Amino acid sequence: MYDPKSLKAEEFICHEEIEETLKYADENCNNKALIREILDKAKLMKGLSHREASVLLACEDPEVIEEIYALAAEIKKKFYGNRIVMFAPLYLSNYCVNGCVYCPYHHQNGHIPRRKLTQAEIRDEVIALQDMGHKRLAIELGEDPVNNPLEYVLESIKTIYDIKHKNGAIRRVNVNIAATTVENYRKLKEAGIGTYILFQETYHKESYEKLHPTGPKHNYAYHTEAMDRAMEGGIDDVGLGVLYGLELYRYEFCGQLMHAEHLEAVHGVGPHTISVPRLKKADDIDPDQFDNGISDDTFVKICALIRISVPYTGMIISTRESQAVREKVMKVGVSQISGASRTSVGGYTEEVRPTDTEQFDVSDQRTLDEVVRWLMENGHIPSFCTACYREGRTGDRFMALCKNGQIQNCCHPNALITLKEFLMDYASDETRKIGEAMIEREFANIPNEKTRGLAKGYVEKVHNGERDFRF
Repeated sequence: MYDPKSLKAEEFICHEEIEETLKYADENCNNKALIREILDKAKLMKGLSHREASVLLACEDPEVIEEIYALAAEIKKKFYGNRIVMFAPLYLSNYCVNGCVYCPYHHQNGHIPRRKLTQAEIRDEVIALQDMGHKRLAIELGEDPVNNPLEYVLESIKTIYDIKHKNGAIRRVNVNIAATTVENYRKLKEAGIGTYILFQETYHKESYEKLHPTGPKHNYAYHTEAMDRAMEGGIDDVGLGVLYGLELYRYEFCGQLMHAEHLEAVHGVGPHTISVPRLKKADDIDPDQFDNGISDDTFVKICALIRISVPYTGMIISTRESQAVREKVMKVGVSQISGASRTSVGGYTEEVRPTDTEQFDVSDQRTLDEVVRWLMENGHIPSFCTACYREGRTGDRFMALCKNGQIQNCCHPNALITLKEFLMDYASDETRKIGEAMIEREFANIPNEKTRGLAKGYVEKVHNGERDFRF
């Protein structure tokens, strides 16, 4: 029944295959010879299968876990360097017709204030984000064909791209909206979106249908097959994610990797990103009502194994997680984080963080300047780069760049250029001082002499007032 090349959800995410994989992992979690074989394969940095990775996830040997962490850090460094890409979510509307039991936007929630931003309000939100220094957004909204039709999404994308305020500009808009048709995905592609993001929430079909009792999202197959329709519609950068805490984590981990394998088998390119959110408290939602929560240690191990299994895929961690947890997972493979996020509709223009319309509690509530400084103090380059998307290096073209090891001659200098923009336009004096020193040090890590010289020239031009250079 299991067929990664099938376009049917229950065949490429096959319940029986997952159950057999978990049984195999339990039987071999202490099989030292097999584990050594899997780790040696992982060192080739070409990835692992869902079954191989599941064996490592089941293994509780401390020495093996430490080796996994070290290898994940090495792989992240090779393919992504020490860059961390920055973004922010922008919530446009919390109207929703679905009955998802883990989300405060579910339509039965009668006391949450419902709000939908006008285009003028979107402009104000975007200017607030630009004034922080953001260049990349992920737009979020509930599923409601009356209040949130695709036309509203398309108009909002155009509004966002058209706003130029001082030196600010949003250069990439990623979109996290409900599963839709091939025709609608084509319209999103034509609107210039970056990555199409859709969280599966859970790959366990029976649990999925219970967690989504009403609304169009109840249709497991239509939701799970959305990425295939998106790619058919021309969107070659797609982002996967599950909500850890809804179902048993080993099941979700296996399903997530199977989905990545399916995209690679059918479309020749895996997911551009994988997100790893955990269930958090929100209005009308108590995470303690769900009994599949995972510890921080298990969460870090999952992140490390995703990095080992899909070495070329970007990994995203949001402000759901605390500063301490984010610091741990960035060491083992996470390559993108949000900063200064507000998960409420219209939250960025409010002086005090609104809590009555938040989709989830934000654990890391620092300013973007504080996050940028913290990253640099921990040896990471905060990157506001959007060059690959704007130069057409998406899908298999980005993966080819990553696999060929050209990140250091492309993404690395672009990160330094965009960091310089942030330092000049938005940073505090303390952050600027740390950043300028980092840029000077990091020039030495650009291996190509010609590229290094061009990067220094672009940084100098930014210093003198020019903007938006890229390789």
